[in-house]
Amino acid sequence: MKGIILAGGLGSRLRPLTKVTNKHLLPIYDKPMIYYPIETLVKAGIQDIMIVTGGTSAGDFLRLLGNGSEFGLKDIYYTYQEGEGGIADALRLCEHFAEGSRVAVILGDNIIQDDISPYVRKFEQQESGARILLKHVEDPQRFGVPELDGDHIVRIEEKPSEPKSDYAVTGIYMYDQRVFDFIRRLKPSGRGELEITDVNNHYILEGDMQYDILDGWWTDAGTFESLHYANTLIAALQKK
Repeated sequence: MKGIILAGGLGSRLRPLTKVTNKHLLPIYDKPMIYYPIETLVKAGIQDIMIVTGGTSAGDFLRLLGNGSEFGLKDIYYTYQEGEGGIADALRLCEHFAEGSRVAVILGDNIIQDDISPYVRKFEQQESGARILLKHVEDPQRFGVPELDGDHIVRIEEKPSEPKSDYAVTGIYMYDQRVFDFIRRLKPSGRGELEITDVNNHYILEGDMQYDILDGWWTDAGTFESLHYANTLIAALQKK
């Protein structure tokens, strides 16, 4: 399985912090934000990793991360996303890297406490399809929200005003090789982007979506509030 970290975008919600740098290079306590998703994938046994970046700070990733030897990797692969076409658009750029393999995708601003190894192993045992990770949250309307029927996801709604559950779809997704075919079928949403929620709903319609619920904490770090929260969580973890 190969790993993909999506670290593009302009980080407009974090301006002026992101006026001269990429959001994913901002610090979370004692490390740059991008370190955390890399460590999450490496801990799960994933050694082939591609980072999708963009904007004017793409070269800073190479200067910071080099070939990934600091993380025990032989190499890190990079690709560049023009503009802000959405998460699915960024993932589309990795088809040549995937080479028909299954992929574990993580958003570069997602900070997670759990070791995802058990979920990755379960996905590897699936015959086909996708697997996503959910987390109970107090404000589901900020996220993609699954409508659940027992052990099945009926549909995922993006930022619904009336959420059908108290769970958020975290920014960690596992897909088989069909993901790139599904992306090719997408049409831009109302905000002009290719939405990862639409990709997930394709798998749901195929009856080929599984999920797990995270036990430990999870947050994104894309707003001032969530960036501060992520720093608080990591600081508490380090002090232990």
